[in-house]
Amino acid sequence: MITRRPHVALLAASLVLTGCGGGAVATPERRPPATTSIRPAPPISLEVAPQQLPGLGPKTWAKVPDDARQAVVVTGRGKNSSRSTVALYERTDDGWEAADRWPAHNALRGWSDHHRAGDLRSPIGVFGLTDAGGRLRDPGTRLPYDHGSGFTATGTGFEGEPLAGSFDYVIAINYNREPGTSPLDWTRPLGAGRGGGIWLHVDHDGPTHGCVSLAEEHMKELLLALDPARRPVVVMGDADSLDR
Repeated sequence: MITRRPHVALLAASLVLTGCGGGAVATPERRPPATTSIRPAPPISLEVAPQQLPGLGPKTWAKVPDDARQAVVVTGRGKNSSRSTVALYERTDDGWEAADRWPAHNALRGWSDHHRAGDLRSPIGVFGLTDAGGRLRDPGTRLPYDHGSGFTATGTGFEGEPLAGSFDYVIAINYNREPGTSPLDWTRPLGAGRGGGIWLHVDHDGPTHGCVSLAEEHMKELLLALDPARRPVVVMGDADSLDR
């Protein structure tokens, strides 16, 4: 039986780009007395956070909702690569600030901007993150969390690696699904042919069918960080596609 329980936790994330400059001291027209010394102005430190998510071109950036205050950015190494990097960004009054970056896997054949069921590519785009779940108990996320045996993974992956534990923690990516439901809900608004069941889940040391996978400790960090009040989204795709 699946239970659904919201819990509270928050991970603070911060990374700023720092620029320093020195101030120049004007030389007066009249020479000061020898006993007077003029000290140079101290360096000025500025903390500057980017006003939009790094690595996104205008078309991708335009798809990020104005009210989003958290963004999980998944950047693939290449159009046909199954390797990617995940970073969590938090939006503050000063701009977007990033937490640690984590290595990840995506689909076996890379990425697609028109994902189809069985194409073994992860969908490119910007999607909401509203629901979570897993075989293990809720670690303390603020997202609605469904816990049950339906998240049991079996079999082996594309490289012969065991899949057991892959769904211990999952976050549903709102691609072709009904937000506000369990990740196990199979409603497909775009039709079954467009695939679905695209999740962030625990890494099994190999490519996925379409999901994005992270080490278990990083999945727990992400679950603790995401706050539905901050309208979290995932921005995902290969680097070239995101830069459009």
